[in-house]
Amino acid sequence: MSDSLKARVGRVIAGGMHALLDRIEDLNPQAAMEQTLREADGVIDEVRHELGTVSANRHLAQQQHARLNRSHEDLRDQIAQALASQREDLARAAVARQLDIEAQIPVLETTLADLARQEQELQGFTAALLAKKREMQDALAEFRNSRAATASAAQPVGQAGVEQRLSKVTDAFDKIFQRQTGLNGAPAGDLKQDAQLRELDELVRDHKIAERMAQIKAGHN
Repeated sequence: MSDSLKARVGRVIAGGMHALLDRIEDLNPQAAMEQTLREADGVIDEVRHELGTVSANRHLAQQQHARLNRSHEDLRDQIAQALASQREDLARAAVARQLDIEAQIPVLETTLADLARQEQELQGFTAALLAKKREMQDALAEFRNSRAATASAAQPVGQAGVEQRLSKVTDAFDKIFQRQTGLNGAPAGDLKQDAQLRELDELVRDHKIAERMAQIKAGHN
């Protein structure tokens, strides 16, 4: 969940609730409670929108993961055909592509795991927000009923019911927010070091290609 959306949820859960309690003794407390419910609806819509985006991205990543795996299998057959035709140059090119795919697959798998975690987390936020909204609706209904029963006793009874429910939903969201974490980026090296590392990568890559070619040739002998 983005920081801006977290802040929006925080305002509804914390700031919005405190504002409601501050205004509960105003001339129109029912209007204040209804406004807080509308704010909760807005947050629910935002969380659902982000959940849809995360779910779509996870689906696209799954498709890409499947495509890379199929391509890796196809390249294996093409390498065998190239060697059978004495075209080692084509076999080397196919092996190089295989190594590229093998480097991408673990990254995609990490991305898939992260998107699945985000999706589950957002589903939890959605469920918690809907539960909170139901609590607020119950509190509003009780407030209306108490007002209808007797004007003199309505305010303290309604206020007590609201305070009790707001305490419950705030505690639930506090537990959810505790699961949020952040990551720091790693520092970059200087230009000379970067060039040396690139050269080392090329040497390692050439060595891997040579090793894979030797294994393939040994398997065909």
